[in-house]
Amino acid sequence: MLIACWSVKGGSGTTVIATALALLLARSTDAGVVLADLGGDVPAACGVPEPLGPGLIDFAAAGDDVPIDAFDRLETKVTPSLALLHAGGEGPGPGGAGAGAQGAALRSLGSADGERVALALTEHYRTGSVVVDCGPPGLPFGNAVAAAAGLSLLVLRPCYLALRRAAQSEMRPSGVVLISEPGRSLGPTEVSDVLGVPVRAEVPFDPAVARVVDAGLLSTRVPRCIERALRVAA
Repeated sequence: MLIACWSVKGGSGTTVIATALALLLARSTDAGVVLADLGGDVPAACGVPEPLGPGLIDFAAAGDDVPIDAFDRLETKVTPSLALLHAGGEGPGPGGAGAGAQGAALRSLGSADGERVALALTEHYRTGSVVVDCGPPGLPFGNAVAAAAGLSLLVLRPCYLALRRAAQSEMRPSGVVLISEPGRSLGPTEVSDVLGVPVRAEVPFDPAVARVVDAGLLSTRVPRCIERALRVAA
């Protein structure tokens, strides 16, 4: 199953949610789980060195010249049951995937490239789960992967601007992972009513999450607040 995590606004926590979801799924399956990174930040979130060489962006840019069994050569083990398909595209530039060579490579890819990559991931890993961090919001490539996923999860902070963008977007998620924040007037009921899809998980904002990610410990210590919330997300 292909599970896509995406957002309509930067800083929503998509990478952390995608990584944590993949780690939790990997604990409960014998088939193994693959975490596909389209944004370039997953290795840092997992606390693993940035893989060298070509990655998913390069696979997409190569078109039909590269067979889907190339995924096997692109994999990097994060845990015994979780493999990472890194972004590639000459690595992250200054300021993240939106800058530098990697950002330029991402922006050069279109919807057709995303549809092809989504199909290749689904076919190659048909016996297991693939969780995709769809990368920077609004890019046709990542949007197409999210649209083709069997489960499309919008990661959303409950602010008016993000909810407005989500409501106006042509992208329709299967459900929402809501990052709840104290003092916000928007909650799961309002988000579900506006978007017409269920809030599948509500993750409380917790500074402990940032501390775990900053220390590079997410792959070995998923915070309990995320674990409890994501048990029912997928």
